[in-house]
Amino acid sequence: MPAFDLSRSALDEQVPKDPLDYAVSVRDKDVMSMVRDALAQDHCALAFQPVVLAGQGGDTAFYEGLIRVLDETGRVIPAAQFMGQVEDDTIGRDIDCASLALGFDRLRELPGLRLAVNVSARSLGDGTWRRVLERNLHDDPDLGHRLILEISEDSAMQLPEVVIRFMEEMQPRGVAFGLDDFGAGLTAFRYLKDFFFDLVKVDSCFVRGIDQDPDNQVIAEALITVAHQFEMFAVAEGVESPAEAAKLAQFGVDCLQGYLYGVPRLRI
Repeated sequence: MPAFDLSRSALDEQVPKDPLDYAVSVRDKDVMSMVRDALAQDHCALAFQPVVLAGQGGDTAFYEGLIRVLDETGRVIPAAQFMGQVEDDTIGRDIDCASLALGFDRLRELPGLRLAVNVSARSLGDGTWRRVLERNLHDDPDLGHRLILEISEDSAMQLPEVVIRFMEEMQPRGVAFGLDDFGAGLTAFRYLKDFFFDLVKVDSCFVRGIDQDPDNQVIAEALITVAHQFEMFAVAEGVESPAEAAKLAQFGVDCLQGYLYGVPRLRI
C-alpha cells in the first residue's frame, strides 16, 4: 500500500490549481469504485473548518470535520462527484464510519478540541457505525462531551423517529447534535419540539448576499428566531464577507462559519 503525505502542503501540490481540471480528469472514470477502493484502504482524511462566535471577539466555538476521500495518487476526489449518490448506498455508511473514526482520533489528539462530524440518519442504525461510536465512547467517555453529530435536514426528516430515539440514547452521554442545512429541506416544525438538536445551521443559500437581499434577510431572521424559540444555537454557514457577518449578527445569530473565517484545512 502506498504511503500518502496528508499534509496540507502536500495536498496543495497534488491537486490542480483549477478544481475543474481534476473534475474533468475523473469524469470518465468509475468514481464510485475509486471511492470504495479509497475507503477500503483507509485513504481518507478530515479537513477542519472553524465555526466562530458572532461578535467582535470571533473566538472559535468548535470545528467541523469534513471528510476528504483520496484516490490512488493521493489527490482528493471531488465530493461533488459522489456525495449526492451515497445517501441510500452502503458506501454512505462507510464514509460515515471513516469520518467518525477520524474525528475520534483527532479528539484524542487534541484534548481542548470540540468537533462536529457529519452523519446520515441511515447510519444511526448501522451496526458498523454504531460499533465505531460505542467502542470510542467506551474507551473514553469524555470524548462524547466534545462530539457534535451533524445531520442534514433532509436526512433527519427521512427517518425522524430513528433520529429522535438515537438522540434520547446519546444525549445523556454528552453527545450534542446539529441540524445541518436548516431551511433548505423539508423540516416539519412540529418535529422540532421532539428533536433534541443543540444547534441548527442556517443554509448558505439564505446567507449569500444577505446584506443586500431583503428576501434572504426575512428568511434568515425567521430561521434564527425559530432556533432560539426551541433553545437551539443558530449558526450561519457560508459566510464570505464582513457585510454578511454584520447583518447576521444584527439578527442575533450565535455563530458564523464560512470562507471569511477560514477554508477547510487538514491541520487545526
